[in-house]
Amino acid sequence: MRQYELIFIIHPDLDDDALNEVIDRVSSWISDEDGEITNTELWGKRKLAYPIRKQPEGFYVVMQTKMTMTADSQLERNLSYLEPVMRYSIIAI
Repeated sequence: MRQYELIFIIHPDLDDDALNEVIDRVSSWISDEDGEITNTELWGKRKLAYPIRKQPEGFYVVMQTKMTMTADSQLERNLSYLEPVMRYSIIAI
């Protein structure tokens, strides 16, 4: 398994329950593919460098994970379909 850093920006208008639901869903996708989350950091709402979907800010989440390369591609596909996620980046470290 390789180590990855996953950063994603969630729509800022979600309430706390919906926000936690999105984070839990992403975590379950990783664990369903036999991956492991080593650290999760909630950076909170921050101003974006440029508007995304007409939103000037977003809620940042950073996860350090261990997963296989096939899980990485599956996670990317799932994140692209998840509506509250405005942007994401998966980096191998």
